[in-house]
Amino acid sequence: MNQISAAQRLLFTTVTILYWTSMYVYVPTLSPYLSDRGLTLPFIGIVLGSYGFVQMFVRFPLGILSDRFGKRKPFILLGMLTAGISCLLFLIPGLWIWPLAGRLMAGVCASTWVAFTVLYASYFGAGQTGRAMGNISVMTVSGQMIGMLLSGWLTDGFNAIAPFATGAVLAVIGFLLAFMLKEPRSELREQPGMSFAMIKNVVRTKTLLQVSLLSILAHGVLFITMFGFTPLKAEEMGADGLKLTMLVFAFMLPHAFASLVTARWFTPRFGYWGTIGLGFILSTICTAAMVLADSFGVLVATQAINGFAQGLHMPLLLGLAIRDVELPGRATAMGLYQALYAIGMFSGPFLAGWLNESWGLNGGFLFGSMLGAIAFALVVVWAMKERHAKVIIRKERAEEVRG
Repeated sequence: MNQISAAQRLLFTTVTILYWTSMYVYVPTLSPYLSDRGLTLPFIGIVLGSYGFVQMFVRFPLGILSDRFGKRKPFILLGMLTAGISCLLFLIPGLWIWPLAGRLMAGVCASTWVAFTVLYASYFGAGQTGRAMGNISVMTVSGQMIGMLLSGWLTDGFNAIAPFATGAVLAVIGFLLAFMLKEPRSELREQPGMSFAMIKNVVRTKTLLQVSLLSILAHGVLFITMFGFTPLKAEEMGADGLKLTMLVFAFMLPHAFASLVTARWFTPRFGYWGTIGLGFILSTICTAAMVLADSFGVLVATQAINGFAQGLHMPLLLGLAIRDVELPGRATAMGLYQALYAIGMFSGPFLAGWLNESWGLNGGFLFGSMLGAIAFALVVVWAMKERHAKVIIRKERAEEVRG
C-alpha cells in the first residue's frame, strides 16, 4: 500500500466534496428553474441530458491521457476549474443557450472524475479496490447531499440564481486546495505510458463491459428520477424549497449509508451479483411506485428506498470496473466505464423528456422502471452463467484429483 499521510487523505476528501457540492448545489432546483424560464419539457430534457452527452465523448480520452502521462492531479485541477465556469454560465441572463452551455460545461467537469477515482484507488493496496471505491462513493454522496440540501435553502432565502453563485465560489476554493494534492511517488515512478495494445486489452475486459452496461441503465434511472424530473413532480405537488430539501435528504442519506455498508455487510453475505440484483429490483419497484404517489409523503418514501437501493449497486459497479485491470490501464478502464454510463445520463432524461411531453411525468418514470427491470434481468442471467461456470470448474478439478 502506498504511504499517504492523513493530511493528504483529508485534503483529497475535502477537494472531492467541494467538487461534487459545486456541481450539485443547483440540481434540485434546475428543472423548476428552467421551467420558470419558459423552457419546454423536451428542451429541459435536452439540457439535463447534455450533461451526460458530453461525458460520452470526453471521459474515455481523458482516461487515456491520464494513463499516457501517468498524472492525475492536472485533470483534478481541470475539474474544479470547469465546475466554476459551469456555474457562472448559468448566471448569464437571456438566451436559452446559456443554461445549455452551463450544463455542457458541467459534463466536462464530471468527465474529470476519472482522475479522482484512480488517484484515490492508488492510495490503497491491490486487493482493497472495493474498500477504496466504497469510501470514495461516500465522499461523492456527501458532496452531492450537501449541495442539494443547500439548494432549496439558498433559493428560498435569497433567489433562484443563488445556488449557481454559491457553486462558483465553492469551485474556486476547491481549485486552490487541489494545488496542494500530492500523487503517490510509486504511481509517478512506476507507471508506464499507455500503449494502443494495452488499450485494446482493457476494452476487451469482460467484467468491465458487463458493469458498464448495467451502469448505463442505473444512471438512466437516476437521471430520470432524483437528478432529473422528481423535483418537478414534487413542485407540482406544491413543494417549496424546504420540501425539496427534505426530498433530497430522504434520497441522499440512505444512499450514503448504503454506499458505506455495501462492501462490509451485503457483499460478504449475498456476493457481488446478489447485492447488485437486490439494488436494481428495489430501484425498479420504487421508480414504478412514483406513478402512484398521490402525496408528497409517499413521494418521499419512494425516494428514500430508491436512494438506498442505488447505494447498493453503484459502488460495486464502480469497483468492478477496474478490479480486473492492471494499474497502468486503470484510468483508461475507468474512463471507458464512465463514458459508457454517461449514455444513461444523456439518453435517460432525453427520452423521458419527450415521453413526459406526451404522457406527463409518469410516462418518464415508467420508462425508468423498465430500465431497472432490464438491468435486473441481466444480473440474473450473468449470475447464473457464472455459477454454472464455477460448477464445471469444480467438477473438472475433482476429476483431475481422482485421476
